[in-house]
Amino acid sequence: MAAAIPAEERLTNLIVALMATDIGLTRQQILDNVSGYRQRADAGARSDALEKMFERDKDELRKLGIPIETIGESSDPNDLREARYRIPQAEYDLPGDIEFSAAELAVLRLAGSVWSAESASGDAQAGVRKIRALGIDGDEPIIGFAPRITAREESFGPLQEAIEKSREVAFDYLKPGEDAARPRRIRPLALVDYEARWHVFGIDVDAGEDRTFLLSRIVGAVKVTATAFDAALRDGAGDRALSGLQEVAARNRALLEITPGTEAALRLGRRATPAVQGITVPFVDVHIFADELASYGPEVRVVEPQVLRDAVVARLTAVVGANAEGER
Repeated sequence: MAAAIPAEERLTNLIVALMATDIGLTRQQILDNVSGYRQRADAGARSDALEKMFERDKDELRKLGIPIETIGESSDPNDLREARYRIPQAEYDLPGDIEFSAAELAVLRLAGSVWSAESASGDAQAGVRKIRALGIDGDEPIIGFAPRITAREESFGPLQEAIEKSREVAFDYLKPGEDAARPRRIRPLALVDYEARWHVFGIDVDAGEDRTFLLSRIVGAVKVTATAFDAALRDGAGDRALSGLQEVAARNRALLEITPGTEAALRLGRRATPAVQGITVPFVDVHIFADELASYGPEVRVVEPQVLRDAVVARLTAVVGANAEGER
């Protein structure tokens, strides 16, 4: 039995396929040939379920700013019964007169060493070969869609699977300030990236209310249960999750003094507003934010709130103590 293709890899394969064609692919060509859909079809998935998955994937890519064109019949562009889909490469082409300095090229090559053709999955490469075997032009090499590295937590995959299948999940979760993790059971509705950290948003079964959980605080494995829930609950869940996180961040603001020209200034400055004494940065979780600020060392100083300042000082003190212990 073939291994299941993760949702993020399916989206990657879809991008590769849609960029490999000038005239576009029909929905059926995509479902029959693109890895991620093909395996589900081979496993007996209904055609209407695959079509709905494709529609969700298109919406997801468009939300990420990836332009997917829908091309109707040449004789009647409004006739979309046999519509073709593509991602126009011109949207990503650099201007013909652009030039890079030697230093800029060196940085680009360094970045490209992380993203390369060899890093693409076998299925992604096979998908491109199959698309080209259909007689559809795709001469330009497509590389760099599957990185060698990932910063996602192990719980991401099972949670994404549970969202797609509309299944409840169970996991142990360690709240800030508690010594032991507690079991949780939720109906996962969306995974959202906020402040460079992944969160799962869903309905807490025991509380009967919406909850957002930080993936880095999940302890151990996530269990995908056999208990299903209504897939319609997922509608708009991502927007509700982000709105909730933004409301929390709006209530929690830190006043920081930053050393100019440092990594702290670069990273924190992206989400900061200028203040008389430095910058003001919104945050969601005081403990997670304290971890980040402590990692910058002397580049940043917390002015307020006091609870955040104390948390950062405690972490730096622990580091000094650990180093002193190691030198004995």
